[in-house]
Amino acid sequence: MKVGIMPLFGGDTAQPDYIARIARGLDERGFHSVWAVDHILLPTTFESRYPYAEDGAFPVDPRVQGLEPFNLLSFMAAHTRNIRLGTGVLVVPQRNPGLTAKQAADLDVLSGGRFDFGIGVGWLAEEFTALGESFERRGARTDDYIRLMQALWQDGVSQYEGKFLSLPPCTQYPLPVQKPHPPLYFGGEGDAALRRVARFGHWYGLDILPAEVPAKIRELAEHCARAGREVADVKIALCPYAKPCDRDTLRRYEDAGVDQIIMAAFVPGQAAMERAIDHIAAELL
Repeated sequence: MKVGIMPLFGGDTAQPDYIARIARGLDERGFHSVWAVDHILLPTTFESRYPYAEDGAFPVDPRVQGLEPFNLLSFMAAHTRNIRLGTGVLVVPQRNPGLTAKQAADLDVLSGGRFDFGIGVGWLAEEFTALGESFERRGARTDDYIRLMQALWQDGVSQYEGKFLSLPPCTQYPLPVQKPHPPLYFGGEGDAALRRVARFGHWYGLDILPAEVPAKIRELAEHCARAGREVADVKIALCPYAKPCDRDTLRRYEDAGVDQIIMAAFVPGQAAMERAIDHIAAELL
């Protein structure tokens, strides 16, 4: 079973020397992957409900908002050799897909082919509004953006005509190291997210217990059959989030068919982050 980690590098944990030291430590300890969270900005007030809290409140102090994922992961790539670098997850429909394709490909090049592209459709409507993007039909736009990015990651002249945008004949280099492109992981636990997994890639689930995994895999298998894929070809990475995870829990995830567990380390301050990493390493690695 692979074990990844999702720290929050913000506030006093966003210092370059500190990030470099932690990145080297994660690599040396044998973590399979590190995942960067994504919020471009946080409106001071909003009515959107955070889907992973019972009261709908967003649990992160805005003053410790995490660093932008592509910048953070490119920096970490320079200080590591083996650990995979993932976005957990990037809110694709609020970004320009041409620029996103370029950033993803460049990160894959700079890391030597270690990028895992985690994609989400977003939950914070007010963030979309502040960025001048529509929150409506964001799922359909995500599909369109993915297809455009896939076109740009191909060798030669790229062209695409979709529901929401068009790409005239153009080129974008360098191409990703991984072929045909970095693995695509889709965040979400509902039917729409699993349909997207079946169409495009792999599953990144949050707050899922081992006992819940078999039913989700059966649902995913149905979507894969309709999409002409084998569910066995889908990699499953799950984050227990606030739920505890010891070695026994890890075995139960593995027995249920999970490929990787990603442990959240959303803790304030350098000392607290290091204690959380030490605890996860001692328990699971």
